[in-house]
Amino acid sequence: MTIRVLLADDQELLVAAFAMLIGSAPDMQVVGQAQTGREAVELARECRPDVVVMDIRMPDIDGIEATRRIADDDELAHTRVLVLTTYDTDENVLATLRAGASGFLVKDARATDMLEAIRTVAAGEALLSPGPTAALIARALRAPDRSLGDVAPERLAGLSAREREVLALVARGLNNAEVAQALSLSPLTAKTHVSRMMAKLAVRDRAQLVVVAYESGLVTPAQ
Repeated sequence: MTIRVLLADDQELLVAAFAMLIGSAPDMQVVGQAQTGREAVELARECRPDVVVMDIRMPDIDGIEATRRIADDDELAHTRVLVLTTYDTDENVLATLRAGASGFLVKDARATDMLEAIRTVAAGEALLSPGPTAALIARALRAPDRSLGDVAPERLAGLSAREREVLALVARGLNNAEVAQALSLSPLTAKTHVSRMMAKLAVRDRAQLVVVAYESGLVTPAQ
């Protein structure tokens, strides 16, 4: 299966380099290039990509709002957003994850890492490095002027004790197989728990599960 990729970044040279890299992969195809957030949303609706590689800071509407509009569009339910950032300084990544992104990647990542990131997100998995994710969320939760609201602990009331255990492990970056091993479950059972939690918490994918786990206090960056 060919992974259809839409690039959204206002830096032309960077987009050209990404397009060349992705075009060299036998399992990928660049189906569009956008230089503003609004154009990214319009092209996503037109091209129906599997993955949108999205910069956060763009003219018109930013990558956060563009991600939200794509995630909220029922006709783009299969489209995943991979955010490009410099996560050392960009606390807006958390807002983008809350808006519906499936993960983030630093702009200076190796070429092979970018291709693997696109494949991971296209396959429906979240791309979240536990260390950087925890640091980002910790800074955002300490910020006095946050655009994100707290997730009330009561939101987790509908989860079983086992589901809470699974959620805590997912928040630390474990995949289904690793969760299964940690809790002595079958991989299928772990996957079922994750799917049920996403339905109960009304979230799009694993990335949003991670944010809910941190913002509700189930998991803290210090743990």
